[in-house]
Amino acid sequence: MKAYYVDLHIHIGRSEKGQAVKISAANDLTFFNIAQEAAVRKGMEIIGIIDCHSPSVQDDIMTYLDRGEMVELEGGGIRYQDTTIMLGSEIEVRDPGMGPAHLLAYMPNLKAMQGFTQWMKGHMKNVELSSQRIYVPAHVLQEEVLGRGGILIPAHIFTPHKSVYGSASSKMEHLLDLKGISAVELGLSADSDMAGLISELDPFTFVTNSDAHSLGKIGREYNEMKLAAPTYEELVKALHRQEERGIIANYGLNPRLGKYHRTYCSLCESVLDESETTVQRCADCGSNKIIRGVMDRILNLADREKAYLPSFRPPYQFQVPLEFIPGLGPKKLDQLLRRFGTEMNVLHRTTPDELASEIGEEIAAYIVKAREGTLQLEVGGGGKYGKVKNRS
Repeated sequence: MKAYYVDLHIHIGRSEKGQAVKISAANDLTFFNIAQEAAVRKGMEIIGIIDCHSPSVQDDIMTYLDRGEMVELEGGGIRYQDTTIMLGSEIEVRDPGMGPAHLLAYMPNLKAMQGFTQWMKGHMKNVELSSQRIYVPAHVLQEEVLGRGGILIPAHIFTPHKSVYGSASSKMEHLLDLKGISAVELGLSADSDMAGLISELDPFTFVTNSDAHSLGKIGREYNEMKLAAPTYEELVKALHRQEERGIIANYGLNPRLGKYHRTYCSLCESVLDESETTVQRCADCGSNKIIRGVMDRILNLADREKAYLPSFRPPYQFQVPLEFIPGLGPKKLDQLLRRFGTEMNVLHRTTPDELASEIGEEIAAYIVKAREGTLQLEVGGGGKYGKVKNRS
C-alpha cells in the first residue's frame, strides 16, 4: 500500500483544436496541459479530468495514446509520467419539482466513456460542452453510469447554485439511490464537521477536490488516499473503503475561505455576520436579495446539534493553497518549485528552515501557519473568496 495525493475534479476549457468545452474555464486548460501541470508542478499523483465525455476531448486523448505519450492502465485510468488520469464528466440533472444539481460520473477507460457519450447524445442538447443538462431523471442517469462500470459522486453538494442540497432538495434520497453513490464531494465552502450535522451523509466517504477552472487552481483541495496502485479499480475500492483501501486525509480550504461560505447580500454586498444563523433578509439594508451561504444552508438542514464523525472518517486538514499566501507571488513560487520540485513537496515535505532559506522567514512563517491551520482569515461569501489576513 502507498499514499497518493488525489484531486478528482478538474475542468477542461478547450480542446487542442480550440473547441470550447467549459465556457467559464481558462482556454489553456486542455487535457494535456492539465496532465502536465498536475505531474510536473503540482505533484498530484491521481487526477480526475472532467469533461472527458466531449467528443473533441476524446479525439485529443486518442492522439496522445496513439503517440505513446500516455497509456491506458490495465486497472483503469490513463498514465502520464507519474500521474494517473481518471476520465470524468459533470452533468446537470433537474428532476420535476426540484432545482438543478451537478453530478460527477467517472468511467474506467476511454471506451466506456465513448459509449457513455453516445448514450448522452440522445438526451442532451450539446454533448460537446461541460456541465450540460441531461433530460432524463437523475436515477436513470445513475443506473446508466453504474451499468457501464462507472461511479457517481454528487458534486459540491452544498453550494447555492446547482447542487443536491444547495438547490435541488433537502434530501439526497429524493434525487438518487443512496446505495449507488460512491462518495460525496463537500465543495470549497464546507468541511467534514459541517457535513456531520446531516445524518443522511453518515455512510458516505467524503472527497475534497479543487473544481479547478484554471491551471493554478489544480490541487487547491485534494485527498490523500491509501491504494495498492494508482488505478481506477483501486480508486473505487478506496471510495467504498474496501480491502484496507481508503482516504487517509481530506485537504481542503478552511470553509471561511470559500466563496459561498456565508449568506451574502447582493444589494449592499455585505456578508452575514458569523455570530448570526439563518436569515431571510440582510441585517444591514433589509434586502431579501440574498445568496444563501453553505453554512447557513447546512444549519437549516441539520438534524442534529453536534457533528457526528464515524470511525472511518479521516481527518479534515485545513489547507491554504500557496496562491493565498501573502507575499508569495508567481516569481517566488517558481523559485520554490525550482528548489523543491512540486507544490506537494512545498506544502508537505519541506522543513521551515528550508523554506526560510529560500524565500525568507516571513513568507515561510505563513506557509508553516497554513500547515498548522493557525492563519487568521477573512470570511468569504456571495461568490467572493475569503482571504488570509496580512498580519496573523
